[in-house]
Amino acid sequence: MDDLPGSPAASYERRIRRVLAAFVGGFLLFLAALAWAEQQGLSRFWLGPIFMFSTVMMYAAIGIRGRTTDPEEYYVAGRRIPPMYNGMAAAADWMSAASFISLAGGLYLQGFSGSERQPGGLAYVLGWTGGFVLVALLVAPYLRRMGLYTVPDYFHVRYGGDWPRRLAALAAIICSFTYVVAQIYGIGLIASRLTGVQFEIGILLGLGGVLLCSFLGGMRAITWTQVAQYIVLLLAFLIPVSWLAYKQLGNPMAPLVYGMQMQKIADLESQLMASPGEREVQQVFLQRAADYRAKLADVEGALVRERAAARERIRQLKAQDADPARIVAANRELAALPRDPASAREYWTRLQQESLQRAQPLGGLPPHGTPFAGDPDGSAAERDAFNGSRANFLALVFCLMAGTAGLPHLLTRFYTTRSVADTRTSVAWALFFVGLLYLSVPALAVLVKFEVMQGLVGSSFDALPAWIVQWGRVDPALASVSDVNGDGLVQFGEIRMGADIIMLATPEIGGLPYVISGLVAAGGLAAALSTADGLLLTISNALVRDLFWHDIGPRTTPEQRVILSKFALLGVALLAAMVATLKPADILPLVSASFSLAASALLPAMVLGIFWPRATRSGAVAGMLAGFGVTVYYMASSSHTLRTVLGVAGEAPLWFGIMPAAGGVFGVALGAATMVVVSLALPARVLPAASGAGNP
Repeated sequence: MDDLPGSPAASYERRIRRVLAAFVGGFLLFLAALAWAEQQGLSRFWLGPIFMFSTVMMYAAIGIRGRTTDPEEYYVAGRRIPPMYNGMAAAADWMSAASFISLAGGLYLQGFSGSERQPGGLAYVLGWTGGFVLVALLVAPYLRRMGLYTVPDYFHVRYGGDWPRRLAALAAIICSFTYVVAQIYGIGLIASRLTGVQFEIGILLGLGGVLLCSFLGGMRAITWTQVAQYIVLLLAFLIPVSWLAYKQLGNPMAPLVYGMQMQKIADLESQLMASPGEREVQQVFLQRAADYRAKLADVEGALVRERAAARERIRQLKAQDADPARIVAANRELAALPRDPASAREYWTRLQQESLQRAQPLGGLPPHGTPFAGDPDGSAAERDAFNGSRANFLALVFCLMAGTAGLPHLLTRFYTTRSVADTRTSVAWALFFVGLLYLSVPALAVLVKFEVMQGLVGSSFDALPAWIVQWGRVDPALASVSDVNGDGLVQFGEIRMGADIIMLATPEIGGLPYVISGLVAAGGLAAALSTADGLLLTISNALVRDLFWHDIGPRTTPEQRVILSKFALLGVALLAAMVATLKPADILPLVSASFSLAASALLPAMVLGIFWPRATRSGAVAGMLAGFGVTVYYMASSSHTLRTVLGVAGEAPLWFGIMPAAGGVFGVALGAATMVVVSLALPARVLPAASGAGNP
């Protein structure tokens, strides 16, 4: 009855459609005005900050408009979000910095199916998309039917007692915090590029928009902010990829025509692998790797010699009365040297591995047209490489699918619908909206690679494009070119590009107007902000509602819990920003780790609890501890940084050749098996009444 033409629900949807149409029209007019201003001579110095502050203030205005202290609105947006808009918000929540910023870069650098040491970019597309199918079939409708507020609520109601809820809350905090650090890193990356400020200041600028949305209005404000952010990121992704497809192939339908570039890229790769200049670059990197190997043989002595040589260079420059800029640069080189042998070992090991990687043909990038590394019909080494590459690909797909079905911030999104049927429909809409972008991601990677090979390779170092210099100032690991063989021409192996730069630099790589660069950056910012909003809300709710209320302050009122959640959200945001300034890793590895953690800790107990009546509290606790513990152990023991700090030499052995990012495959298997065994071995207990589970 709520859907009848004259019902309140129908009137609510009509009002939403009018507001959304006005927003889309207004944003398109905003883009047109900036494009006209650029043609009239408006400086790029102003275009970037205008995009940055206009979009952040737009989201902040929505957050202020949706402010609330009502618990039902703050936690689950009043449970009245229509399916299509909930699907749009879920897609924005899903299209994080990893999907928008780094996924095309992962495909560019790793290829579709990867190499012996990389799982391949296509694994992310398949895993994240397939995960929504698991959400629709296994989890979301059943959780919505129970009328809960958070994922740990389910563990409290289904299993009773305190420990299932506590473990679920702690797992939600850990995996969400890992995920949100990656988002805030992306925010700092984009904000610093758009405004020209330092990376750390860029983080604080973008964080203001996050806090104004999630701090004031909770899920209600976040929902409508994410709907607006999806519109921005959709336009920001489709416009440049369509433009590139039209420029190269005369057809803007990139997903349909990009395959025509594959053979051209394969031909260019063959030419590059046979190029004398490229082979010279490979030899230089091999020599560098040998130099680092020699330093690692005597780390302490090599560090002493490096410092002495740096001081001697400074002394000679001063004695020659050299240019002050050269003296300053020499002092910076001395200050950049590792401070102790442990740091030197880690630093030189990383540089040695990077040099060995770049010494391979195509700078270590897998060529297009190879399904996996190695050859299933070749030598023993080639068969091992093929099997390892395929195993990593499948393991990562599994972890991303399972992690999608277990991530608390995504599942909470489906608590906001009016009914179970609406939940199923909203998952379908979310899959549709995600697919609109994911179908174009491989096309973007291919078109950008062709543009780089055709336009940048072979050009003179005296005429490098400005985008390389500008992004290099943000972080040299993102984009840099060095004349390794000294011939004055850019070789493919001399180009260093990080996965986090491919999408953001696409307009400049393709020679598009700078207003498109601003739009892409605004889209990346929208993707990072939308996911950060949901993650911070999940963490704060887990801290206050799932841990503090149940275990410490059971007498607090719902309104007091909302206020405490807001301040917890502020504290978590600042802590995540501090961690993000350390640049712990690229975005994709951080996000992959969070999915493995969520899958191993939450999914087995959640799914078995829904479909297996014999699942017990003891089994759930044992399974969660076993699955989460083995995943954390595998990731930590494989961390090169941690091994260096602990003084453990060499690389950690891989279990069945699986990379640490896909370690959740072991955690899910062990967690499910442990839960089944313990549930069958220990007698089931009568579950106590779940007090307060449905209380906001």
